[in-house]
Amino acid sequence: AMDVAPPPSSPAGLSVYVAVSQLLGLTLLATTGAWLGRYRGGVAWHSPLQFNAHPLCMVLGMVFLQGDALLVYRVFRHEAKRSTKALHALLHGLALLIALVGIIAVFESHRAKGIPDMYSLHSWCGMATFVLYLLQWLLGCGFFLFPGASFSLRGWYKPQHIFFGISLFILSITSCLLGITEMLLFKISDSYSHFVPEGILANTL
Repeated sequence: AMDVAPPPSSPAGLSVYVAVSQLLGLTLLATTGAWLGRYRGGVAWHSPLQFNAHPLCMVLGMVFLQGDALLVYRVFRHEAKRSTKALHALLHGLALLIALVGIIAVFESHRAKGIPDMYSLHSWCGMATFVLYLLQWLLGCGFFLFPGASFSLRGWYKPQHIFFGISLFILSITSCLLGITEMLLFKISDSYSHFVPEGILANTL
């Protein structure tokens, strides 16, 4: 019954809001790339630049793709529910894979440079967000994508899934903001307070 219920009508101006969100998201990615390329030397694996893959992957996965996954049910509200659920799960799964690459990058970079792991507030919030996001994805697939869960059980879990999905998106953004600030304090602590271009660009990001 949940898969065949008629979708609600689209809100006025939805296409404009979606277009603006995608423009902001792409600007976010471009600004992240410009920051890392212009001031941090770019991104490369198995090199001193490996760490830079971490912020790029986390912004791409945990902000841009996760945000798009949340928009799926609004943008494709007139499509078949099963197809929409599959796309929703696919985008979240892709976000998880990209974020995992980012996590591997930071741990390998720390190991190569002899830097300790998991001591800052950013690392605690970031790892908690990733683990909870993975759990949310697994539960969502178990309840809604794969057969087995009863209609009443899915009906009970749906509000929890929506609430924790939005909460994790907010937590993801919070973790990214903490990470950007931490990176600036590590890299340009001597000049950050003098409104240097890198600090202004990263704060704008």
